[in-house]
Parts: sequence; C-alpha cells; structure tokens
Amino acid sequence: MDYVALLRGINLGGHHSLPMATLRETLEAAGCADVRTYIQSGNAVFRHDEEDEARLRELLEAAIGDTGGFAVPVMLRTADEWASTVAANPYAAGVPSGGGAADPKALHVVFLSAAPSAGVLDALDLGRFAPEELTSIGRELHLWLPGGMGRSKLAAALTDRKLGAVATARNWNTVKKLEALLADG
Repeated sequence: MDYVALLRGINLGGHHSLPMATLRETLEAAGCADVRTYIQSGNAVFRHDEEDEARLRELLEAAIGDTGGFAVPVMLRTADEWASTVAANPYAAGVPSGGGAADPKALHVVFLSAAPSAGVLDALDLGRFAPEELTSIGRELHLWLPGGMGRSKLAAALTDRKLGAVATARNWNTVKKLEALLADG
C-alpha cells in the first residue's frame, strides 16, 4: 500500500533535527519501500505491507524516536486518502466567500489524527477570523489564509488541545508535490 507520512515539528529552528537521508534510512529499516522525501520538514512517500494505520504509525513513530532521540508525531494517509484530500479542497478553484481566485500560497491543509467534532469547530467561532476561512472534511482542515500562515489568527487558534487531535499543517504546494511523488511511484 502507498502512504504519505507527515512528521510534525522536525527541523524547525534547529530543534528536533532529522536529516531526510536519515529519515529515509529509518523508514527503510522499518520495512518501508520506495521511500522518497520532500523538503526538510518531514514529508515522505513510501510503500508498506502493513494495512493497519494505527500499527504502522506506532511502528514509524517508535523507529523515528529511536533514531532521532525524540518523539515525533506522524500523520499517515494512504494514496487514496491523499487523492481525496486534494480533490476535496474547496478553495483550489477559488474562494467560496467571494475572496477571488485561489492563490496557492494562501491554501493550506491541516492533517489531524482524528476528525474534529462539530462542537469543537463551533466553539472556535470561525466567523471572527474573516476573511480567513476553514472547511473541515474528515481528518483534514482546509484553510484559506490570504495573509499567510505566519500571520494567521485562525491557524494560531488550531491547537491540538482545542482540536482534540494531533495536527500538522502543509501548504498547498507541498500537498501537490506529494501528490506528484505518489503518482511517480
């Protein structure tokens, strides 16, 4: 089965350093095949025989922890789930609220360990973050952030504690590059 693994919080500001060559070696030692990585923020595409996502995630988190010496949350998605996420992006063709054409730099996806409940998102009062927008689809939050991720009040509000799930975000260009890596495999 083909997978995408997204590691959270590595190679940021000199903390939790994990070179991608080391990540590839670690994943291969954990039984992954055809491992390809993209940029230094912990994105990998690979094949693995394990079909149970929870078991595979635990295996990879343990292997990466042993190699790096620190805990690293890993979000896994199958190739089919990745394709569904790309196809479902409500902002890829334009912004529904009339905000104009979708600039890929304004598009982001937050990948969650579990789908948030409706109550969790209601409690955030999403309207107060306008013009920023969020659409929840399964275990992903699609974001339109016209001012970028770094200045976003909405993105800052999407903490693990508030969402009730582990989260890691990727910009749309990274999402599309990982889609291409899956297609090349």
